[in-house]
Amino acid sequence: MSDLINKMSALSAAEEFLDFFSVEYDQAVVHVNRLHILKRFNQYLRKTPGTSTMDDTALWDTCKELLARAYGDFVNSSAAQEKVFKVFQDQDGQSIPLDKLRTTLPSHKGL
Repeated sequence: MSDLINKMSALSAAEEFLDFFSVEYDQAVVHVNRLHILKRFNQYLRKTPGTSTMDDTALWDTCKELLARAYGDFVNSSAAQEKVFKVFQDQDGQSIPLDKLRTTLPSHKGL
């Protein structure tokens, strides 16, 4: 396993990845979209051919570019618009009014 992969495996928070790859970010964007950014980054990595054969320098450059792109997806968009997770894909633009949810609760009185 490459040294870069070992270092990346120790990272967990979106901010750690962004700092590691020197990607500038707005904390407010990351706070709301951290999991979406990391999921999108993973999707981009999986779609990029040849990453398993890249040396650490080329892989670092590729990861930085893909992470910046994943972060950028959420700067002017929302998780619902980007539909990274299945729950947003299944929703298909539908919303349920809060009043309708309240009436379906077993003890909806007093809400």
